[in-house]
Amino acid sequence: MNLTSYLALAAILFCIGLYGVIIKRNAVLVLFSIELMLNAVNINLVAFSKYGLNANIAGHIFTLFSITVAAAEAAVGIAILIALYRKKGTAEADQFDTLKE
Repeated sequence: MNLTSYLALAAILFCIGLYGVIIKRNAVLVLFSIELMLNAVNINLVAFSKYGLNANIAGHIFTLFSITVAAAEAAVGIAILIALYRKKGTAEADQFDTLKE
């Protein structure tokens, strides 16, 4: 595979994630869509690290940091979602307006 194939795959994943964030109402699906977008960015980092002008390991290291941040984001997001679900009784994202008060 060449760089164009990786970039096309990452663009498709990012667009699917963006569609999920914009269209879906369920907060769990929105979190999954954000994870898809982050994985698309990780594919780009690794692809440019391997096929870029100055091929080095920096993209792989940034990808590892990005994966750890995404795991922490998912854990905190799910914890907040569980707390809001216990309070509101729904997982619909547009019902969570308690921070507006």
